[in-house]
Amino acid sequence: MDHLRYAGLPFARQRAVLIDIVRDEPIVRDALVAAREFGLPQWRIVAGAIYNTVWNVLTDRPSGHGIKDIDLFYYEPHDLSWEAEDRVIKRGHDAFSGAALPVEIRNQARVHLWFPEKFGEEYAPLENGDESISRFSSKTHAVGIRLEEDDSLDVCAPFGLDDIFSFRVVPNRVLYNEPGYTAKAERALQCWPELDVEPW
Repeated sequence: MDHLRYAGLPFARQRAVLIDIVRDEPIVRDALVAAREFGLPQWRIVAGAIYNTVWNVLTDRPSGHGIKDIDLFYYEPHDLSWEAEDRVIKRGHDAFSGAALPVEIRNQARVHLWFPEKFGEEYAPLENGDESISRFSSKTHAVGIRLEEDDSLDVCAPFGLDDIFSFRVVPNRVLYNEPGYTAKAERALQCWPELDVEPW
């Protein structure tokens, strides 16, 4: 049960552990440096690359185990066209050519334009980039980090970090996304059988 050694600790302590882990993990650290240089507005690396890295470190699994890609979110509300986002994505191909994993870049200001067709539910426009994190299908997944100019790490975790350190996958029912939540949870269990998954 040593993988649960940080479960139940105060947020400040868990945040410090999270920061130490991502600073020591080249996959995430290098992506943060590249993302800062890329210079998108309100950017964060979010979700899987972060919490999966924590789980790998705490269970002594290899770096990158179970991580498909690195999600890089940004928020640009002034041009909501697909063409504008696509230009950023194409620029990112060069900026992240040296990344250990594919980097998926998405403008969170556009989510409300495609979400209803993809998921069959309305999605209110976001007022800022961090608001999107609070709408992830799992509270466990709701974490984002940004490397600031002074090399400090800014952590956004609207539901805290205890679910991550407790190896607990918990639904976030602010939107209906049971199929997406269940599929991600099942895949996660295959990679980290230590997980406790709460049904939708």
